[in-house]
Amino acid sequence: MALSSELKKQLKNRFSDRVRFDEPMAHHTAFRVGGPADVFITVTEEIELIYLMQWVKENNLAYYILGGGTNLLVQDQGIRGVVIYMAKALAKISHYGEIILSAMAGASLSTLCRFAIHHGLSGMNFALGIPGTVGGAIRMNAGAWKGEISDVLESIRVLRPDGSIESMDKKSLIFTYRSVSSRSGSSVAENNKDLSSSVILEGRFLLSQQRPEVLQAEADEMLKARKKSQPAGLASAGCFFKNPDNSESAGKLIDLAGCKGLRVGNAAVSEKHANFIINQGQASAEDILRLMHKVQETVLRKFNIMLEPEVKIVGN
Repeated sequence: MALSSELKKQLKNRFSDRVRFDEPMAHHTAFRVGGPADVFITVTEEIELIYLMQWVKENNLAYYILGGGTNLLVQDQGIRGVVIYMAKALAKISHYGEIILSAMAGASLSTLCRFAIHHGLSGMNFALGIPGTVGGAIRMNAGAWKGEISDVLESIRVLRPDGSIESMDKKSLIFTYRSVSSRSGSSVAENNKDLSSSVILEGRFLLSQQRPEVLQAEADEMLKARKKSQPAGLASAGCFFKNPDNSESAGKLIDLAGCKGLRVGNAAVSEKHANFIINQGQASAEDILRLMHKVQETVLRKFNIMLEPEVKIVGN
């Protein structure tokens, strides 16, 4: 996408050094791969996000909302359009009443978990060790240790395509494995409320009271078990494939198919956890994609099950 000098000037005037052009996405993803984004903008306030959403619409530009970049594979040619980075800045966490926490979409999920422990609130420990932001965790109904975001989410606040901000309670949401959607109707007005075209701004979580020392002890055990079973300190996007219905886990199937250690270029299936693809140093997105296809083909041939990626694949 060739952005005109006038449009670049508009962005520079509004966002100063928080806008970058041809920004390598490898700097912003846990996989440490990915080509350049045409435009990369860090937003620090909701009003900036509202402005940007209207600006991209007026100028007929594609956009992508980026959180922690942890469940994401950006292809080698990068992302056309505008990447809107929400992590770290839109990150406020608040305590309401006795058992409700509110977190902005850019807050780290692990920070929210630690906040809950400190305030003696139980229910978030399942998410300890899940990387990424609160917004991304809500969007994919993140889960581990037999818990999911849907278990504790009370409501969300979203920015609609028309620029309005609306709260949605849990009853208006449909949660499935690694996804959430809204209950929409057939009218234009109702379709405007489709969650896929809205930006999640904030989540509220309904928890329960527990002594902080009890929660911390539980957290320590869970993190110890996670460290023992998953590769640490290596570039990856976490579990790469969704667990199929009515079957063994994806990791178990990949292991039984003999794919542990399988490599393409500098991408490899982890020897420690078969559902992790790791960047061993200088892998390209193409290496990772080719390895993904090899694993899928091998598991399909052995078990007649086609594994679906849990990782979001974006760009060209």
